[in-house]
Amino acid sequence: MNFGFQIKLRGDDFNGHFTNGLSMANSQSVRRCKKTFEENDKTVFEAEEYRITAYHIKRDDAYECYTVFENTSNHDLTLDMLASFCIENIDADIIHRATSFWSAEGKLLTQSLVDINMERSWSGHGTRIEKFGQIGSMPVRKWFPFIALENSKTKEFIGIQLYCASSWQIELFRNRDPLTLSGGLADFDYGHWCKTVKAGDSFTSPKAVVAFGNSLNDVCDRLVKAQNPRISNVDKDMPVIFNEYCTTWGNPTKENIEKIAKKISGSGIKYLVIDSGWYKKPEEDWWATIGDWNESKELFPNGIKEVCDLIKSYGLIPGIWFEFEKVAWLSDVYNKTEHLLKRDGVPVSVDGQRFLDMRDRWSIDYLTEKVIDFLRDNGFGYIKIDYNDSIGVGCDGAESLGEGLRQTVLGTQKFFKRISDELPDLVIEGCSSGGHRLEPSMMELVSQASFSDAHECLSIPLIAANVQRLIRPEQSQIWAVLREKDDIHRINYSLTAGFLGRLCLSGEIFDLKDEYWNNVIDAITFYDKIKDIIKNGKTTIIESTARDYNNPTGYQAVLREYDNKALLIIHTFKNGANPPIDKYLNSWNIADSFGSELDSDYRGKAFLLKNMV
Repeated sequence: MNFGFQIKLRGDDFNGHFTNGLSMANSQSVRRCKKTFEENDKTVFEAEEYRITAYHIKRDDAYECYTVFENTSNHDLTLDMLASFCIENIDADIIHRATSFWSAEGKLLTQSLVDINMERSWSGHGTRIEKFGQIGSMPVRKWFPFIALENSKTKEFIGIQLYCASSWQIELFRNRDPLTLSGGLADFDYGHWCKTVKAGDSFTSPKAVVAFGNSLNDVCDRLVKAQNPRISNVDKDMPVIFNEYCTTWGNPTKENIEKIAKKISGSGIKYLVIDSGWYKKPEEDWWATIGDWNESKELFPNGIKEVCDLIKSYGLIPGIWFEFEKVAWLSDVYNKTEHLLKRDGVPVSVDGQRFLDMRDRWSIDYLTEKVIDFLRDNGFGYIKIDYNDSIGVGCDGAESLGEGLRQTVLGTQKFFKRISDELPDLVIEGCSSGGHRLEPSMMELVSQASFSDAHECLSIPLIAANVQRLIRPEQSQIWAVLREKDDIHRINYSLTAGFLGRLCLSGEIFDLKDEYWNNVIDAITFYDKIKDIIKNGKTTIIESTARDYNNPTGYQAVLREYDNKALLIIHTFKNGANPPIDKYLNSWNIADSFGSELDSDYRGKAFLLKNMV
């Protein structure tokens, strides 16, 4: 296989082979080019009016790929497609993708290329194409920007992740054998993206990371470890979080925050996060008033700083929730349409909410006051940044709707960086209705991210295991919601699922029986023993018999190894009692464990293992 490039300039011929409307690949723009230079990390292709430099830079166990287009003509040129990566001459017969919907992130879809009609035609005429992607500002909606190809005979794998938080695409195609794989920004046909590059100017694609290995887990581990997140120093030891959302459901008050703080003080929990509703207007729901960000005098009559200081007095770091890119219909900003995103001159409105234009100076100044100054003035050490809908195909203000979308998403990312620059010790949690932003370029801007909005579902361990293939487990914040009605086995089921990433507690912890609360303390103690495995290890086994996530059956086992230690986490589902634990032990000894015996349905247990040698 080798690295190539893909491009389509407006006005050039499409490829033919029945691809027009399906793909812009292999266009006349590609055929015009000749290779003029090649070295280890880049290849240069030139045509009469432009130059393409395809970078493929080796970094540890992966390649960083991106493409630079240079307009060498004396007039404007318009790009209708520019791929971040293109890999040619791939011999594979199996495709692996990660599907994603709300509260069902990362479910693996593995298919034979024959089953999706991707074998070559009898004559080699008629391009076979499998193209997928996402349109809008939720980059992990329907699909993760990820693909892996497998050669089942040689057990060789290639995996790719795109670093793109706006509309993106990945396409696999062939005329004859073997295959070509490319991807990047969603093109004009797919995502209404085009970019006009002036004479003498250039445009650089988003990057992609490519890894090779001998198993799916192998390439996923290399892709995930290539991510370089900006983790706050305060958060590097992976402390436990308490988020009160599943306790107050958008109705935080001084009284209930203090009740929680008293309970968790000294327990090993480090953060107490005030979630949505702290700004809401009297008698209104929390989602109807986002945008003005004025602290509620009804909920906090003496101001929210009093509550922030109260949390600190219990030895905890206070956190707060924002969804600052959007404004709701009962906010004053909702009607400031000159600062909101528009499509065809009309504000982009979704279910009573609109979007700030993150390219607009006023919007940035407004959010600097409402978010950064607010955090600094009140002494918050943690922010949860949520994002609960999508802009869609794009917005006005650029040469195409998709380019408008790309620019405003980059504006959001720039503001994330500004928050970190101005408040370097602040812990930033990314969230987008849970996991809709679990994409590498967003993950690199935050300390951690909500793995899902699955708060109390039986599928939590399944989702938590899925996303280990796609993001660093040390960043994957997993809900463990504890209820007064829960028995000890349900509590352990939730807590052990939390060990698949960052443990985040919520729920009625102050109403738990003393013996159950002591069990939570034991879980936090066990979590401290396994943090280094979560942070630095490699997931070598993810096995699950469950298919229907609403009604899982059987069991799941996840093994993560680090040096001479390993973490084995097993959950049972319906008809899953007594799973074959010995199957996963091999050369490991059980050094410690936490959880319930796996002799019944819906149990969870974690094992700290050490090498027998």
